[in-house]
Amino acid sequence: MRPSFAFTSGFLDRAAHLRPGGGPRTDSNAQTLVFWRGKLLADGEGDPVLARLDHPALGDAREAPVFLGLTAEGPRFAVDLPLWSPPEDAATIGEFVDQSQQVHPAWPQAHFAEIRGLMPTLFPLEGETVATARALLGWHGTHRFCSNCGKPTEIESAGWVRKCPDCATQHFPRTDPVVIMAITRGDQLLLGRGPSWPQGMYSLLAGFVEPGETIESAVRREVVEESGILVGPVRYVACQPWPFPMSLMFGCQGEAASEAITIDPVELADARWVTREEVHSILAGTHDTINTPRPGAIAGGLIRAWAEGKLLDPAYWDGELSR
Repeated sequence: MRPSFAFTSGFLDRAAHLRPGGGPRTDSNAQTLVFWRGKLLADGEGDPVLARLDHPALGDAREAPVFLGLTAEGPRFAVDLPLWSPPEDAATIGEFVDQSQQVHPAWPQAHFAEIRGLMPTLFPLEGETVATARALLGWHGTHRFCSNCGKPTEIESAGWVRKCPDCATQHFPRTDPVVIMAITRGDQLLLGRGPSWPQGMYSLLAGFVEPGETIESAVRREVVEESGILVGPVRYVACQPWPFPMSLMFGCQGEAASEAITIDPVELADARWVTREEVHSILAGTHDTINTPRPGAIAGGLIRAWAEGKLLDPAYWDGELSR
């Protein structure tokens, strides 16, 4: 079954003991996910396309495939093809909504697609491998040079370490903590929309955890900075890896201690309180001005759980994240 969250974990055997040897590259069942500029090679049904590690098209890679882990069907790797340039117009790459699709001549029946659009089609193991792959490849793409001395770094441990051959400094993949919060006040839920978001798209407020800050403090700070609303008690609910580019989303619930909204126009184009009845219409796709949340993301899962009165029910989340 496809869970409410497209990206969960615990389904992939990460087999860290195989990383020092470069991973099981000689295994006859080893295959790799293929990426280009953060987009995933997928077939017409939205399923990830796998390639053998000796596929000729991997000559467009700058570095060797990185080892993700083991599945029942064999080892899984991920590779980026930055040296390939598509003939199609790629002007929308990097925009909030990228519906363009690029076709590599080696896979004429497949295309590179933005992963956000594929989230509803991913099963748990697929979601975990895709999220791990995108985050790891994104980290490699931005850490090709040593932050200590500036010299080019090299891949070690099957892609889970970069080491500088000049000063011997080791660099490890990072994960950025982010809070995303269902702020409630009685029978109301706070929703907001970013300045660059598509018309009708609203979500929960979110923001990065700063150095020296707890999750609870980050929730209170982000909410008051973006909306002017004070928050009292904060409770952790659930989390989701979010590989855009390499975050871990901590879903929380916070009780608002004030109601008047004063938005920061740099962060938000709008923010509003919605009732439980309104949220039900949003989820049903019948609200006049607010669209249904994107499927597969933790924001939609938190909104739905609140609407059903199960936001703080551990048994509910155990079921959602394990199926």
